[in-house]
Amino acid sequence: MSPLSGSGANPLRDTADRRLPRIAGPSGLVIFGVTGDLSRKKLMPAVYDLANRGLLPPGFSLVGFARREWANEDFAQVVHDAVKEHARTPFREEVWQQLIQGMRFVQGTFDDDDAFERLRSTIEELDKAQGTGGNFAFYLSVPPGAFPVVIQQLKKHGLADQKGGSWRRAVIEKPFGHDLRSAEELNAIVHEVFAPDQVFRIDHYLGKETVQNILALRFANTMFEPIWNRSFVDHVQITMAEDIGIGGRAGYYDGIGAARDVIQNHLLQLLALTAMEEPASFDADALAAEKTKVLGAVRLPKDLGRDTVRGQYAAGWQGGEKAVGYLQEEGIDPKSKTDTYAAIKLEIDNRRWAGVPFYLRTGKRLGRRVTEIAVVFQRAPHSPFDHTATEELGKNAIVIRVQPDEGVTVRFGSKVPGTSMEIRDVSMDFAYGESFTESSPEAYERLILDVLLGDSNLFPRTEEVELSWKILDPIEVYWDQNGKPAQYPAGTWGPVEADEMLERDGRSWRRP
Repeated sequence: MSPLSGSGANPLRDTADRRLPRIAGPSGLVIFGVTGDLSRKKLMPAVYDLANRGLLPPGFSLVGFARREWANEDFAQVVHDAVKEHARTPFREEVWQQLIQGMRFVQGTFDDDDAFERLRSTIEELDKAQGTGGNFAFYLSVPPGAFPVVIQQLKKHGLADQKGGSWRRAVIEKPFGHDLRSAEELNAIVHEVFAPDQVFRIDHYLGKETVQNILALRFANTMFEPIWNRSFVDHVQITMAEDIGIGGRAGYYDGIGAARDVIQNHLLQLLALTAMEEPASFDADALAAEKTKVLGAVRLPKDLGRDTVRGQYAAGWQGGEKAVGYLQEEGIDPKSKTDTYAAIKLEIDNRRWAGVPFYLRTGKRLGRRVTEIAVVFQRAPHSPFDHTATEELGKNAIVIRVQPDEGVTVRFGSKVPGTSMEIRDVSMDFAYGESFTESSPEAYERLILDVLLGDSNLFPRTEEVELSWKILDPIEVYWDQNGKPAQYPAGTWGPVEADEMLERDGRSWRRP
């Protein structure tokens, strides 16, 4: 049991001390779509950083699969360049020389049977040369439309088979479907080949230290949990704002939009962690059970026109530079109704949260890049102070900053120094960078290591994915049938309709 549970377990009886580093056993990783940005900027550097920290076995193997006509040496050079540019930890030649021994490249397309036979032979060769023990994870860093063919090819060529105590695992990037029906169809395809405990659905937000710290903040401390409920909380705001546009992602983004891209996975997972009950333990089954209960209790607003907003960024100024509107971006249909901003109001129909609104918002080309969870508390039921003394006092809040300045802020009222009684908001701030000497690992470091260890704590289960689509689907249907997205200038905090949505409830959005 994790020390986060506060169980008071006798450390002499514990078989594993969670304070010690967890090191992967004999294993390898196959990356499909290894030439893409995700692989170059995140996956390959994360593998190197894990090796540099001594968390991978000496014989760890990395196999790239893509259409490029590369030799093994070409692939090694690509990995080398990606590591040099994007790795978190310093480059060490001795680590690199050990890692390069297990690097291989397989050229082919996803429907190429010969290529998958070469992949099978490569894995068998690495088992003998590197001692991987037949343990391989297959990372599908590919467009969603390619998931089924890759999964079926793994089955057809025996690559998903677990023999003689070895393991095989599938790692699938979001989006997992584009609605409930497609998610259910994809789940059926995946589970024809891999058992549920072999499937790891990546939501990189769940690998961030600050997201995991939600559990520590709530359940390892006694000061927060007693007030984490409807008796004290006024509302909760969960925000993921980006200051960039779609960049070169027009082909992926148009038709998907902000709500499908972010709310369905990242923000609903943050809601579940914020609102769930204390799990019996911190193993994967117990965590998934509590998150599933919360997502199953989420209730949509009765009036979707009143309590949901979608928007599109128009031309404006971002960071002192002129930014074009979404409809003027290269590759975007001028008549597109795809949302680049989405805000929704949800409630959770259970005893802890009845009547407490959860406001979720995300958008591109907003005021700044920030992801945070703000738990905003009710005002004191009685105040002995004059109104003039407290007129500048806002509501107390606990703000969990997920990125970029990872930490926690507690906002409360304090007397201003002087002879008069005047109270203003002040903040107490905890920042990871100031409180710990070791920098936080990248999310993909933690998640790749967890895959190799078979630890599925931080990976959404089938039920969570499908419940999230059940929440979002009716909103998307309503939007499709009712008008166009509201416009907002690039560099602002979204459409005025989103501000009006909260104003009708007597509240306002935070300006991070």
